[in-house]
Amino acid sequence: MMKFTKQNFIFLVGGIIIHVVDIGVDFWVTTNYFCQGQYSWGILILFFRGLSSLITQIFSYEWFKNDWEETDTGKTKWIFLVHLFQCGIFIRYWFALKYGCQAAFKQNSSRDASEIDSPSFIQKQAIDVMTDISMLRVFKTFLETTPQLFVQIYILMEHGKNSICQYAAIFMSFCGISISTVDYQVSLRKSLPDKEEFRLLPKFVYLFYKLLTITSWILSISLITLLSFKSSVILLIFLWICGFTWTWKQRTAFCKSKRLEYLYRTVVGIILIFTFFNVKGGKTRVCISIYYATHTVVTVGIVFIYMFGEPTVIKEIHFTILSIITILSQVLGITFLVVYHRCFHPTAYCRPQTYPDEVDEKRDGVKIGRFQNFIMQ
Repeated sequence: MMKFTKQNFIFLVGGIIIHVVDIGVDFWVTTNYFCQGQYSWGILILFFRGLSSLITQIFSYEWFKNDWEETDTGKTKWIFLVHLFQCGIFIRYWFALKYGCQAAFKQNSSRDASEIDSPSFIQKQAIDVMTDISMLRVFKTFLETTPQLFVQIYILMEHGKNSICQYAAIFMSFCGISISTVDYQVSLRKSLPDKEEFRLLPKFVYLFYKLLTITSWILSISLITLLSFKSSVILLIFLWICGFTWTWKQRTAFCKSKRLEYLYRTVVGIILIFTFFNVKGGKTRVCISIYYATHTVVTVGIVFIYMFGEPTVIKEIHFTILSIITILSQVLGITFLVVYHRCFHPTAYCRPQTYPDEVDEKRDGVKIGRFQNFIMQ
C-alpha cells in the first residue's frame, strides 16, 4: 500500500475548499434565478443538489455503520443525526484532516508505539478515509455536478442570457469533475495492492480523457434537447435503462444490504449516461470500445441532424462553433483514452476475489476494502 503524502494532504484541503465554494455558488445561482423569476431553473438546480446530497448521505452513513458495527455501536446514533441534517461529508472531511495530518506530518517510527499509533495503521486510516471520500465525490459529480453543467450550458444555448454566476457555476462544475475523476484514480492506486503510483503525466492524460469526452457528450445532449426536449428525455431514459441492465448483469456486490445494492446499481446507471464505469474490474477493452463508439456515432448523428434537418441553424455562428467543439472534444478525448490505456493503464485493478459477494471481510489476514467491489476506469 502506498503512503499518504504531504501532496495528498494539500489536495485534500483544496478539495474541501472547492466543496464549500461549490455549495455557495449553487445557492448564488439559485437565488439569482429566483430573483429573475426563472423558478423552474432554480428548482432544477436545487433538485440535483438535494438528490446528490440525499444519496451520498445514505451511502456515507451505511459505510460508517458497517465500519463501526464491531467496535462501538453507540457512535452510530450521533452519526445518524449528522447525516440526517445532510452534513455527513464534513464528518468524513474531519477524519480525513485528522488522519491525513498525522500520516503526512507526524509519522512516528518508534518501535514502542502501540498498534493504533503505528505509522502503518495511521497511513491505512488516512488512505481508507480518503478512499470513501473519493467514492462519494464520484456519486456527487454525476448526480449533481454533471447534470448542473448540462443545465447551465443548455440555458446559455437556448436563451443566450449569461451572467457572472452562470459562468462561475460552469467553472465550478468543470473543477468538480476534474477533481473527482483524478482523485478517484489516485485513491484507487493507493488502496489496491501492487499498483504503481499515479504520476503527474498519467493524471493529466486521464483528466483530459474524462473531461473532453464528458464535455462532448453534454454538448451533444444539449443540442438534441434544443431540437426536441422529448427526444432528449427518451434518449436519457433509454441510456439509463441500458446502463442499469448492464450493471445488473454484472451481479455487483458492493453493498451488504440488497436494497442499498439496488440503489447503487441505479446510481451506476446514471453515471453510465455520462462516462464509462467499470463495476467489476478485469479487462474492459471491448466494453469501453463499444461504449465510446456508440457515443461517437450518436454525437456525429446529432450534428448531421442539425445540418440536414435544420438548415437555417447552420448559418448561425454559434452552431458552427458548438459543432466544432463537440466533435473536436470527442476526437481528442478518445485520443487521450487510447494513450492512457496503452501507456499508463495498470494491468489489473484488483486481485481476483474468491468470494465476490462479501464486502469488507478478512480473508487470510488481509482486509478486503470497498474498492475491491467498486472499480472505475
